[in-house]
Amino acid sequence: MFRSPKSTFALVLFACLAPGVSYAQGYQIGTAATAVEIAGWDIDIRPDGKGLPAGSGNAVNGEETYETYCASCHGVFGEGEGRWPVLTGGEGTLSDDRPVKTVGSYWPYASTLFDYIRRAMPFNAPMSLNDQQVYDITAYVLYMNDIIEEDFHLSQDNLAQVEMPNQDGFYVDNRPDVSNPRCMTDCADPDNMMMQSSLAGVTPIGHFIEGADAPAASHSGQDELEASKEAERKAAITGEEVVAPVAQEATAMSAAAMAGEATYKAACGVCHTSGLAGAPKIGDGDAWPERLQQGADVLIAHALEGYAGSEGYMPAKGGRADLSNEAVTNAVLFMVESQQ
Repeated sequence: MFRSPKSTFALVLFACLAPGVSYAQGYQIGTAATAVEIAGWDIDIRPDGKGLPAGSGNAVNGEETYETYCASCHGVFGEGEGRWPVLTGGEGTLSDDRPVKTVGSYWPYASTLFDYIRRAMPFNAPMSLNDQQVYDITAYVLYMNDIIEEDFHLSQDNLAQVEMPNQDGFYVDNRPDVSNPRCMTDCADPDNMMMQSSLAGVTPIGHFIEGADAPAASHSGQDELEASKEAERKAAITGEEVVAPVAQEATAMSAAAMAGEATYKAACGVCHTSGLAGAPKIGDGDAWPERLQQGADVLIAHALEGYAGSEGYMPAKGGRADLSNEAVTNAVLFMVESQQ
């Protein structure tokens, strides 16, 4: 019997809408999440404190925990090592050309600090800290920013009441282009809209429009300025004398070392720019002489096969089994020749 597509569709539609069909059965794939599984994902901490686990901590206990798990990247004083985030200082800089956004100068809620540490730190082992350690580290970072006293016991009951210096610096975005209905006719020129908002400081555009604002840090002539400002910022936190880094004349590298730079940046820099897990930092004059005396062949073997020393441990290929021997070798040569 011939049946038209239209009539076939009508029969299928009728079958789907027929009484007695259960719509709650879902797709019959997988199983319903258990309360334990849901709890494993439901770990966010709200500004009002909802979601905080039971417990408490203080800066006295947090200092040792911070130095064990956090200082290698964030610095002993929270000043930040290399390009890792700065945690302290920056007060009064948010309106500067180069604001220093830290927990003390920028973050609006203490709950955000607890939440981030709990779910994402330490960098190489996220969610490995217990609640006691997270409370202690949170308290210590707040103490370093002069937000709480050293003996203040931070807990589930009072963390939400901690007032952050920049708490009032956040507000609902009231710019007209945020909630305007879509324009269909006689609309403003998008190029002009971009320029107006950018020049007002919303989005720096000096990296692609000459003279619009301060040049990007990577532009020619900016390296010395950035190094000087970085030295001043760290000195303000640590109390040390300002000593701006002296630019050194670059030495010619071998072709293999130049080829290894990309691998270094993608895979090795995470540890070798911060000293994570005892890794010797690039540019650290005290860390390399003894290693360089062993010769490049020994260092390459350590990188390929893994090595455990008195100051740290390096897994084979830095944990990147996907890298070829040649790529790792070139990355080692890049680091070695960068010290010469």
